[in-house]
Amino acid sequence: MVRDPSREEDPPSVDDVLDALADDAARRIVAALTEPKTASDLSEECDIPLSTTYRKLEKLTDASLLRESTDIRRDGQHTTRYAVSFDSVTVSIDDPRDDGDGPRDLTVEFSRPDRTRDERLADLWSELREET
Repeated sequence: MVRDPSREEDPPSVDDVLDALADDAARRIVAALTEPKTASDLSEECDIPLSTTYRKLEKLTDASLLRESTDIRRDGQHTTRYAVSFDSVTVSIDDPRDDGDGPRDLTVEFSRPDRTRDERLADLWSELREET
């Protein structure tokens, strides 16, 4: 199972991205994700309570900064892992609106890594499950 908001058609709002990154604990989590990790691993490594870690992971995932995947195990003890879903994030100020007098808008752009074969296969399986 894969939850990857970064692949959705509607990008997250600038407010959601900036709000997620404004938090020190959330930034520590992103920095610690040099490879996919579980919430427990991140909680321990970043010295953040597990309940707080889950809240930060949810906020970062909703802002399309992280993706989550679930390792399905035969014993029923499935493991969810989190990974960074961007190479870079750029926040910029747009040109003034058409009349030149309007306020300028902030925009956010993501540079995303190429999808691996495993990720593409997981996407196909997810789509197949949704259709059945």
